[in-house]
Amino acid sequence: MIRKIAIALMLAVLPMLAGPAFAESGVRIVVPAHDIARGQTIMDSDLTFATVPGTALMAGTVTTFAAVKDMEARRMLHAGEALRTDDVRRPVVVTRGQTITMLFRAPGVELTAMGRAMGEGGVGDTITVQNPSSFRMIIGVISGPGTVTATGPASPFPAQRTARN
Repeated sequence: MIRKIAIALMLAVLPMLAGPAFAESGVRIVVPAHDIARGQTIMDSDLTFATVPGTALMAGTVTTFAAVKDMEARRMLHAGEALRTDDVRRPVVVTRGQTITMLFRAPGVELTAMGRAMGEGGVGDTITVQNPSSFRMIIGVISGPGTVTATGPASPFPAQRTARN
């Protein structure tokens, strides 16, 4: 009986003790220390931490410097505002319309050809490249400034064959 009363008392008192402590605690997020212009590369010195209530935390909010260090701002980032992963991108090394080198690799063979980028992106991003001689679209992964490693044709369907009678 005494045990049941002690458990009931603990269950009644515990939320009162934990409530204020939980409400005061927050989540540490990354915010710009000063305004960061669109296209600017973000360094550690551009960032600081701020604490927000856990209930105010949005999906994709950045909580570590490493997640945004050496990334490029997609838009103007204002000092003290929460950073989200959508606010940054890898630095652009291939721009739309740029003449680039396409690499085609197979076991024992490596071919290179010129192409025109149909989009922009950073190292590791996937873009479409147009072969200027055949006008075929090729999908590739940006492997460096002005270089794309081809992964396959842009169309998921092979060329259709026509039957001859």
